Amino acid sequence: MRNRLINARRWVIKVGSSLVTADGAGLDLDATAAWARQIAELNAADCEVVLVSSGSIAEGMSRLGWHKRPDAVHELQAAAAVGQMGLVQAYESHFREHSIQTAQILLTHADLANRQRYLNARSTLTTLISLGVTPIINENDTVTTDEIRFGDNDTLSALVANLIDADTLVILTDQQGLFDCDPRKNPHARLIERATAGDPALLAMAGPSGSHIGSGGMSTKLTAAERAARSGTTTIIASGREQNVLPRLKRGEAIGTMLTAGHAPMLARKQWLANQLKARGTLTLDEGACRVLRERGSSLLAVGVTDVTGEFMRGELVRCVDSEGKEVARGLTNYHGSEVRKLMGQPSSRIAEILGYVDQPELINRDNMVVQAG
Repeated sequence: MRNRLINARRWVIKVGSSLVTADGAGLDLDATAAWARQIAELNAADCEVVLVSSGSIAEGMSRLGWHKRPDAVHELQAAAAVGQMGLVQAYESHFREHSIQTAQILLTHADLANRQRYLNARSTLTTLISLGVTPIINENDTVTTDEIRFGDNDTLSALVANLIDADTLVILTDQQGLFDCDPRKNPHARLIERATAGDPALLAMAGPSGSHIGSGGMSTKLTAAERAARSGTTTIIASGREQNVLPRLKRGEAIGTMLTAGHAPMLARKQWLANQLKARGTLTLDEGACRVLRERGSSLLAVGVTDVTGEFMRGELVRCVDSEGKEVARGLTNYHGSEVRKLMGQPSSRIAEILGYVDQPELINRDNMVVQAG
């Protein structure tokens, strides 16, 4: 029995495209009705549920008579705009049958990268939940570009789990869970029933996407679980083809792969920093600086920087890497990129002499930094 799911109250449910569409030929209304019914059962068990649902592009393609997913961004955005209408209409009508109010939330990475907008999104979602409304979330594909998009709803669902401090994230897919090798090629493949989110060995087991409809494979789901673990959220990767899968998970039945957090939850601000998908620049650190960050969690000083790449402004996110390019930390810089280039390798006592002013004695304050695990 998975007792932590029996006691879990706040759930984020992510449903992949293949589970809401008829192999890409528009929405499967029987499927969307089934998800509404199962979520209604969770609500009846005193659970708070947020639904992250794919399917808008596939539905839009069907409505527009397109049989092949387009490559052009503007065509994908057009399909999303058309399909989102059908997706929301379907969910609204199905949830209404269970006397459940719904709300549509469309997000981009830019909405969560800005601290104020992040907090606004959190407030809106928690208010909706307190009112007994089921938020239905999707990426705002109609306005996103590569610079501001999440890339897949696995990532989005993990960030939503962080945003609302969810107890459980359920990523439903067309696969049974994570196997130790590809079950399509090896009949002896073993389902991994339980593991720690972020375990590097898990990524080696992940194969490519099992569906031509969706955009996320098993590796994106594992990365999503690692992100969700930052707020202490337990992730379940399971097959959406399992009959009545959500109520059965709630009862503690062992379905799919459970990935638990291997560390204490990060503070809310640290979660926000860790979840930023786009860094504006990179600082390469010497061995001493890497060791101090990892072992002491200290602020980053200019003396430990050996190279700077990218153009960034004060207050923007930068990555800190070791000499081999492995990320050590990330955080908000106190100086512009051009200034950091002048300061790198120099002691803090020379900042005023070099720049003519001092903002902060460190390049990145420890309160504005997240150090990566080992």
